Amino acid sequence: MTGLYVALGTVAVAMVFGFLVRTLGGRARPSTAGAVPDELRAVLDPGAAVTLVQLSTEFCGTCKQTRVLLAEIADGTAGLAHAEVDLTEQPELAKRLAVLRTPTTIAVGASGAELLRVGGIPKREVLLTSLRPHLPA
Repeated sequence: MTGLYVALGTVAVAMVFGFLVRTLGGRARPSTAGAVPDELRAVLDPGAAVTLVQLSTEFCGTCKQTRVLLAEIADGTAGLAHAEVDLTEQPELAKRLAVLRTPTTIAVGASGAELLRVGGIPKREVLLTSLRPHLPA
């Protein structure tokens, strides 16, 4: 009987954890991180007011979906660009950026400052609303 309680408890904890990850993921959080490392500056679009830098890995199941979404958003928004950085072979960069999951999207201004960050698949409207103050009118 104890085994049944342990199994039910484990399932309940897993469900709560999954719910929290799903609910909290995709939200744009303002950043106070300051300037991004040179590895990210190298991929910024010099003609864009904001570049969405997607941090991915080879093993990321949702990175392709995020790539398509961010490319669509960038293509349809003036002053916005999209770039991708694979962290698979760069664990030290992931550590410096405090990336805990992929995909992570970092919005970087033309000055090289991190503006906001999204863990998981971004929610389109939330991301666009958060970016509006940083984009040309």
